[in-house]
Amino acid sequence: MQPYPPLGTLYAAATLREKGISVAVFDTMLRDPGAEFREALRTHRPRIVAIYEDDFNFLTKMCLTRMREVAWRMLAEAKECGCRAIVHGSDATDHIADYLEAGFDFVLLGEAEQSLLDLVRALRHGLDTSRMPGVISARTNGNAGSPHSRAPHPSNGILDVPFQARDLIDMRPYREAWQAAHGTFSLNLVASRGCPFRCNWCAKPIFGDSYRVQPPEAVAQEMQILKERYEAQHLWFADDIFGLNRNWVQRFAEEVERRGCALPFKVQARADLLTPETVEALRRAGCAEVWMGVESGSQKVLDAMDKGIAVEDVVEARRQLREQGVRACYFLQFGYPGESWEDIRRTIALVHETRPDDIGVSFSYPLPNTKFYERVHEELGGKRNWADSEDLCVMFKGAYTDEFYRAIRDALHAEVDSWSSPQPAAALRQTEIREIWRRVELLEPVSRNADATQLPLAPASSHSAALELPFGNGFVPLRRLIASAGER
Repeated sequence: MQPYPPLGTLYAAATLREKGISVAVFDTMLRDPGAEFREALRTHRPRIVAIYEDDFNFLTKMCLTRMREVAWRMLAEAKECGCRAIVHGSDATDHIADYLEAGFDFVLLGEAEQSLLDLVRALRHGLDTSRMPGVISARTNGNAGSPHSRAPHPSNGILDVPFQARDLIDMRPYREAWQAAHGTFSLNLVASRGCPFRCNWCAKPIFGDSYRVQPPEAVAQEMQILKERYEAQHLWFADDIFGLNRNWVQRFAEEVERRGCALPFKVQARADLLTPETVEALRRAGCAEVWMGVESGSQKVLDAMDKGIAVEDVVEARRQLREQGVRACYFLQFGYPGESWEDIRRTIALVHETRPDDIGVSFSYPLPNTKFYERVHEELGGKRNWADSEDLCVMFKGAYTDEFYRAIRDALHAEVDSWSSPQPAAALRQTEIREIWRRVELLEPVSRNADATQLPLAPASSHSAALELPFGNGFVPLRRLIASAGER
């Protein structure tokens, strides 16, 4: 229960309203997209309905089947009321024909606030929409090359956008949900858009390879608004990557201190960007938690992913964050083709050695229009999307069964959670945790898939041997790893 308002939708609403367009927002995060949406249509009687996905929620990149079904149900309601229907989002971008066939009049590509504004103006005045950049209709689809080539991606530089139209949604349910579950109230914002790095499994259907950042003064001003006007007690920066430029981070910290608007916040950042100076500035600005895309403790796997970081970068970033009192959290990924049991063990060893404050575990997911997807798409069966965020299955021929990967996930979560438990509870859990790891050990030899997808892993790079297994370089039995972890 950590709901956040849909930033992408609120940016689009703010852009329309700033140019004199009458706009209302129906927020599907905490409201029923069935009966309540029908009531909203009757109340506002719109001429145009734009079903606009939140571009700053990483789950939208996964194109979850559940989200698509909700969008199509809302489309049916809008059409029943005689509205023109526009759709924007990762899934619509990747499956344009499907959305047009479902009945949408237009699909918006790329960063779509300006495209939406231009399209709404054209529809209001009966103008031709067939040549509008970033706008696809049934009449224009397929006539101008690759749809992705028609998405207007802005160049790198300064991001100049209006503040989100948060006043168009009801914040009370968010506050009540947060306070009931966590005793605090968190809100979200972004300082930048996009990511210039090119991990080969990461899709960029909206922002491409562009990266733009707001002036640090504007970001600090928004923090102050969220603190004073909305009484936020915690913030989540939903940027794909926060603090790409270390000078920007220093200026940001100075501006936050000048305004006295610091709040505890969490960010997503790359391990190799977390220098001592950057981490110190983040802490001064209020940063309490950093999530890093660690993915694997095996350098071979990281290199195969085109991740561009070394395992020792993670070790050093963890040390820097610990010294500044900032929580260090890892995103981990299992199931990448070619990942062996030894590679998995190296990831387990990295977690044991560095003891992150929290982890998020996922399985390799082939997102459309990525190099990873192109490599495995012939192995995909009828299921090409997770149904929802809890699906957690490997959709190509993984090296191991889903049951085995889930067992590793459960074991890692149990162990990491035990580190923050009160000492008596942590001691009691050691026996339970050993049993969970024992299940992993027993499952490993019987969970292998003989016909697994095997992609060639990159050769070991010059830094790949920097981190040794905590119990030697050899392929030691997992029970020794368990025993030593318990002794710690």
